[in-house]
Amino acid sequence: MTTLRVLRAHDYRRMAWKNGGGITTEIARRGDGDAFDWRVSVAEIAQDGDFSIFPDVDRELMLLDGGGVELAIGSDEPVALTRRYQKHAFPGEAPVSCRLIDGPTRDFNLMVRRGHYAAELIARPIVGAQLLFPAAGTTWLVFVANGHVLVNDRSDVPRIEGGETLLIEFMQSGGSPLVLNGAGEIVLVKLNSRESGVENRGS
Repeated sequence: MTTLRVLRAHDYRRMAWKNGGGITTEIARRGDGDAFDWRVSVAEIAQDGDFSIFPDVDRELMLLDGGGVELAIGSDEPVALTRRYQKHAFPGEAPVSCRLIDGPTRDFNLMVRRGHYAAELIARPIVGAQLLFPAAGTTWLVFVANGHVLVNDRSDVPRIEGGETLLIEFMQSGGSPLVLNGAGEIVLVKLNSRESGVENRGS
């Protein structure tokens, strides 16, 4: 069995960062409060400052738009994200200071509870068919950065437009792959866990 849901922009929830230093648009999460198992959001960074601390969480940040950011993570050498879809992973409990390189940015933010989930974050153009093969306990989020996405052979699933997200849960392994088509660019999040179920905070 496969469950699909389209998350429209009005389903998302805008909120201030935990430390008040920016604005996040939360796309979806599983779990309540800071005890989430995973969380996917888009952050708007308009000024230099520190990131919030999330103990026992693994984070990955991907540049969507803007002139880039420089991240100073703990005592490590600063990391610059200057190319669209460039990404960097870091522990949520590490102190992180962010410096804007050339004006405000929008950044895709993936957070997973360490030891509970394995996650992959991938950006790619929609060129031809995109095949997602069913695997039990796997959740996919397909964020349409621009353009649109269609799900082949699923007339019950409407067209997903830019800024919207398709959430896919595979309950069992095997069977035919889910086939996506369209035009534009997508950001894919793959989440693997022994558990199943998802909560979207805005719906």
